[in-house]
Amino acid sequence: MTIEFSLIVPHVPSMCHQDQVPEFQQDMASGMKAVAEQIKEMKPDVMVLVSCHWPSTFFHYVDCTPVHKGILTAFEAPDLIKDVPYNFPGDENLANQLVKAAEKAGLQVQGVNDPYYLWDYGSVVPLRYLNPDSDIPVINLSVTLAASIEETYKWGQVIAKVLQETDKKVVFISSGALSHNLVRGRHNKPTVTEHAMDKQFLEFVMNRDYQSAYDMLPEYARLARVESGGRHLAMLLSMLDKECKPVFYADGQSSGSWNVLITFSKVASLANQGLPESEFAK
Repeated sequence: MTIEFSLIVPHVPSMCHQDQVPEFQQDMASGMKAVAEQIKEMKPDVMVLVSCHWPSTFFHYVDCTPVHKGILTAFEAPDLIKDVPYNFPGDENLANQLVKAAEKAGLQVQGVNDPYYLWDYGSVVPLRYLNPDSDIPVINLSVTLAASIEETYKWGQVIAKVLQETDKKVVFISSGALSHNLVRGRHNKPTVTEHAMDKQFLEFVMNRDYQSAYDMLPEYARLARVESGGRHLAMLLSMLDKECKPVFYADGQSSGSWNVLITFSKVASLANQGLPESEFAK
């Protein structure tokens, strides 16, 4: 099999509970539901998710735990995300394959197998939409602050090779924002300058010029304060080639950040219910 589907998804705290999503984020919530229907039809064997809210210091971590179960109260936003239960199966064997492949490549990667490890909201929020029945196994990945964008991209290439060679259908999820210079007030958008860089990055992505998107990433991350220094975007780009068609669904602000929902697939979209490409990053 191979990587059936790659996505960049929002994880803004105000989307955790679907009945509490503010109006200016409703398009993203609706888009997530539409993408979830596509994923359900694909019947993937596993989801591999990198979350900007699992920031590791020195090592890249792979969650190899066979069952991910807990109750999440987000320490950053306990008013929005409190006592949220989650229970997802893991894929211990495939996760261990990722760790072994990284070791062979000379990367600083370690596996975590701990039933008491508590997931972050960058993982839980999107999975509440994309894996609503909690029946698709999940492997969680950290973003590593001591790792450069180049190293993170290389780690992504190692992951992609393992996933492409497995006999399983895989969905890869990059959970995080674009510009991320946070301010108080969820309704606030990025500055004009920050958003201009968002638009340029998205133009490269939507035109399948993934190399240019990667080339601009270091300066884009620095100047627009992209979430996690752009490492989740480096991981996403390492999964893509010219054959991967992007489909744009939605975007929106959250406290000065800009968030997007885009899918990438080498096969025709099952149902493009997203916005016309000309309307992205409005």
